[in-house]
Amino acid sequence: MLKPGPMRLPAKLVAVSWRDLAATGLPVLLLIGIAVWLAFKYVRPAPPNYILLSAGPKGSSYENNAQKYKKILERNDIEVRILESHGARENLQRLADPNFRVDVGFVQGGLKDDIDTERLRSLGSIQTQPLLVFYRGEPQVQRLSQFQGKRIAIGPEGSGTRFLALKLLKANGIEGPPTTLLDLGGEDAAKALAEHKADVAFLMGDSATPAVMRGLLQTSGVRPMNFEQADGYTRRLHFLSKLTLPKGAVDLGKNLPAQDLQLIGPTVELVAREDLHPALSDLLIGAAREVHGGPGMFRNAGEYPAPLERDFPISNDAERYYQSGTQFLYSRLPFWLASLADRLLVILLPLLVLIVPASRLVPALYRWRVRSRIYRWYGGLMSIERDMLAAPAGEQRQEILRHLDEIEESVNNLKTPLSFADQLYVLREHISWVRRRLEQQSPAPLPAGR
Repeated sequence: MLKPGPMRLPAKLVAVSWRDLAATGLPVLLLIGIAVWLAFKYVRPAPPNYILLSAGPKGSSYENNAQKYKKILERNDIEVRILESHGARENLQRLADPNFRVDVGFVQGGLKDDIDTERLRSLGSIQTQPLLVFYRGEPQVQRLSQFQGKRIAIGPEGSGTRFLALKLLKANGIEGPPTTLLDLGGEDAAKALAEHKADVAFLMGDSATPAVMRGLLQTSGVRPMNFEQADGYTRRLHFLSKLTLPKGAVDLGKNLPAQDLQLIGPTVELVAREDLHPALSDLLIGAAREVHGGPGMFRNAGEYPAPLERDFPISNDAERYYQSGTQFLYSRLPFWLASLADRLLVILLPLLVLIVPASRLVPALYRWRVRSRIYRWYGGLMSIERDMLAAPAGEQRQEILRHLDEIEESVNNLKTPLSFADQLYVLREHISWVRRRLEQQSPAPLPAGR
């Protein structure tokens, strides 16, 4: 009778099958790593700690407003680098130029005729900017066409004042000689007018200060123009608004101006590039509310800033801000801490989306891999049993025994977690059972060692 084979070495039982764990866990970890990298790179990068703001000439109302923005944003440790410019037109040109480093700027309406503004977005209208036209000569000048042949200071190149002045003069048939156009703005234009070196001066906030305009109202022989055709201008040029400067509004004691003035002027927008970080967008609009939210000569309290779409589409982040306010974290935490928490959320969200399913999938895959290493030997045992049905003898019988020995040796060398020890021992018992059946079929004892 065939004797049982010698005792084999015990199966190598381990707490964890590291190879199986790596085969199932590493692909998931790699997927999570890719998701985190994509979130960092494309979803919401960290906000920069500075803003480049294109303002206006030194001393202009644009530059003064930029200084106020700077103080407000520096409370949140955001550095504001103010770029001096000739005015709104140059601000727009800078924003539209991808090679120029700038983030945001003050831009008045009606300037984008020949500029590609597809990638620019508005953070909202921040004020209505009046155009004041001062002149020397006969009183009661109420039409620009009456300045034909005069010396007119229209502002420097790059200023919104100049661009608007040229449009208005052209609409009145004034484009060249005998009219002389002077590239003077702000204090230079006021000085030329006071010294009789100019007859007319166009002044707006992007190139002049309120003090300059107030000074001209008190200059002997210089008068502000009343736009009796204000309604006609606003119908022809849709970016303009009709404004009224009431009698005595500048100085009640001196009764400046001496009569109600009908004026026209464009709306000024805070314009940014479309890739401006949402957190910086919120800070800028919040600063605009502090600077422009109160009552003024040409605005009511709370009227500005406002999401009024004019020359530029309102950015999605600005629309969200005007509807629901600043983002939750940034409204309750210091800016640096809110920025850090915001970044962590960007990481945690993809992690949660992947980890929750992975926490169920990985253990199942791990168990399947370990079981498969045990179950695959059952196929060999079933093959031996099929061969045994033919009552093998001689060399065929010896071949079956060698096959059975190989299976047993391989099973004894399996590295199996302790939690699967019962299945391993069941497999070893089944191997012994097949060996016993083979022995029972033997007509004579098999050689020793088998």
